[in-house]
Amino acid sequence: MKVILLGATGMVGLGVLRECLLDARVTSVLSLGRTATGQRDPKLREIVRSDLFDLRPIEAELKGYDAAFFCLGVSSAGMSEPDYRRVTYDLTVAVAATLARLNPGLTFTYVSGAGTDSTEQGRRMWARVKGRTENALLRMPFKAAFMFRPGVIRPLHGIRSKTRGIRIFYTVLMPIVLLVSVLAPNSITTTERMGRAMIRVAQSGAPRSILGTRDINALAK
Repeated sequence: MKVILLGATGMVGLGVLRECLLDARVTSVLSLGRTATGQRDPKLREIVRSDLFDLRPIEAELKGYDAAFFCLGVSSAGMSEPDYRRVTYDLTVAVAATLARLNPGLTFTYVSGAGTDSTEQGRRMWARVKGRTENALLRMPFKAAFMFRPGVIRPLHGIRSKTRGIRIFYTVLMPIVLLVSVLAPNSITTTERMGRAMIRVAQSGAPRSILGTRDINALAK
C-alpha cells in the first residue's frame, strides 16, 4: 500500500508516520508538507512545498497512491472564523480534490475531532468548520473516506506537540490522562493507535465513515 501523508511534523502526523514506516503493509510513504520531517527511511520520500493550495507543479508525483492520511490542522484559539476556515476547510478541500482526481481508487482519512458539528449550524466555530469540511470530503469521489474524531490523544514514543498549550496540557495533566486511560480506556486514544487505525481502514475499510475514539481504538487492535 502506497500512502500520502499530510501533516507529518505534527503530533498526530508523527505518530502516523511512525506506524506507517513500521508496518509491512505500507510499502512507501510520501510526506507532503511545508516543512521536512527530518527523518530518514527507505520507505519515506518527502516533498516540501510552501504553497499547498497549488499542487499543479507536482501533480505527476501525486499519482498512483492507495491512501491519503490528512493530519494537518491548527488550533482555532485566537483565530477568526475566516482565517480558521481557510486553513481547515479551504486547504483540506483543495488538496483532497486534487488527490481524488489523480487517484480514483484512493481511500482518504481525515483527522477531525470529537464534538465536530455535522449540521454546520452549531454555536462553536471550530465544530461548524470541521463539520463543513467532513461533509465536503464525504461527497468527493474517493473509493472511501473516513473521518477520525478523537478526543484526547496521548502522545507516545517521545512524540510532542508543536503547540505550546498542548504541551503544557500534557505536562500538567498527564497523571490524570494516565488514570483515565485505565478507568475509561475508550475515552482516550494514542498516537500509535491513530496510525494503526488509519492503516487498517485504508486496507480493510470500517463499518461507518465517522469514527470516534472507541472505534479508533478497536480498529487499532
